[in-house]
Amino acid sequence: MVRTQHDIGTDWLAQAGLRPTRQRVTLATLLVGDGQNRHVTAESLFDAAKAQGEAVSLATVYNTLRAFCEAGLMQEVTVDGSKSYFDTNTHDHPHFFWEDDGRLTDAPSDQLVISQLPDAPDGAQIASVDVVIRLRRRS
Repeated sequence: MVRTQHDIGTDWLAQAGLRPTRQRVTLATLLVGDGQNRHVTAESLFDAAKAQGEAVSLATVYNTLRAFCEAGLMQEVTVDGSKSYFDTNTHDHPHFFWEDDGRLTDAPSDQLVISQLPDAPDGAQIASVDVVIRLRRRS
């Protein structure tokens, strides 16, 4: 039996124990149906759904992406403290942020070496380290 993109999206939700509502399956299929990892904004995912004729609101896209993050299916990467990207690759890895076109891509993690982190303040522990390397095209 050939697995469709829809099947892949539905299975992705099931692995996290999320109920496969129509909107969730639609968005999951857009995110992982082709088997590739991707970085999206809520707006870009909303536009992709709309382009396929899917009736989903931007608020639903935001809520669904947050649910996917809470379930461990995605991670949120914040750039500039306000712009959020959602990444289907949940393994720790650095990112390139392409300033010229506002794109986020994976950076090679095998080339990143962090030799020392500062001590966490008393009463706190380091939960994670996010590395976003900002790039500009040479002029």
